[in-house]
Amino acid sequence: MTGSLAFRLPKAELHLHIEGTFEPDLIFELAERNGIALPYASVEALRAAYEFTDLGSFLKLYYAAMNVLRTEADFTELANEYLAVAHSQGLVHAEIFFDPQAHTSRGVPFRTVIDGLWSAVQNSASHYGVTTKLIMCFLRDAGPRAALATLEEALPFGDRIVAVGLDSAEVGYPPDAFADVFARARAAGWRAVAHAGEEGPPAYVWAALDRLGVSRIDHGVRSLEDPLLVDRLRAERIPLTVCPLSNVKLRVVDSLAAHPLKRMLDAGLLVTVNSDDPAYFGGYVGENFAAVADALDLSDADLVRLARNSFEASFLSAGERAAYLARVDAAAAAVPER
Repeated sequence: MTGSLAFRLPKAELHLHIEGTFEPDLIFELAERNGIALPYASVEALRAAYEFTDLGSFLKLYYAAMNVLRTEADFTELANEYLAVAHSQGLVHAEIFFDPQAHTSRGVPFRTVIDGLWSAVQNSASHYGVTTKLIMCFLRDAGPRAALATLEEALPFGDRIVAVGLDSAEVGYPPDAFADVFARARAAGWRAVAHAGEEGPPAYVWAALDRLGVSRIDHGVRSLEDPLLVDRLRAERIPLTVCPLSNVKLRVVDSLAAHPLKRMLDAGLLVTVNSDDPAYFGGYVGENFAAVADALDLSDADLVRLARNSFEASFLSAGERAAYLARVDAAAAAVPER
């Protein structure tokens, strides 16, 4: 039953880069539409290139592929494609990361990016039965000055953005450098999240909490290396948005069987399961649930807990959260006794 429950449970996704949902078929379609030549002979050749040795090698292809995103309609179509696929796997709420610097650096205006995504966000509930929020991320390897410039561009669109985040290459780019940018964002009324403890050490998680004032940690799998940090994460109920298939694909862990997710659950941490960049890492949110259920021998109760965690960790209002939790409980109650 666990395998089917992984797809049927209502769930939220809190760690999803919209640029990472870019399937090869759509890349080729938009390249042709926008008159852009790709360095791959076919969809199959591009798909074959989706082999990575680490985060850096993945990011090289990731940024090259998104070069075909040029128009507002492109961004709307990208988001709609994700919502359709993820909803078929149980998604009912998504808090979507987007990386404006990866587009403005190519000459695509900030407004083009956010207007395109906003079009999909506004219609997601009526078209797909999925509520959505946008989280604007800063590219940590571009530095704090560029992040501040991006923040200034984003402020007029404040009502469309629920939080800011910090992503891209982690090692060598500690969170501390972005403290002033995050303080400015929080003063503007936005929440904050940050990638930390994926390839970087537990010290980056501490810094994200204490220097950036984040509400949740994206990844955080290396937190288990620091017992004091584990104690704090558990005591303060700080969410960790874990991405199992991504962690395997980028060699953060050797295999799903070696993934720390079950140990994190057993330690009482508020962990969630997410897909990160599903087009590149081999699975959307339901597929991540199913994969860890199988590899880690998770019970139905474990999956229900993970689904509930996804809403507990979200930026939904109390009323919205309660309604979604009731849907999870109803789905769990419908599971036959074994």
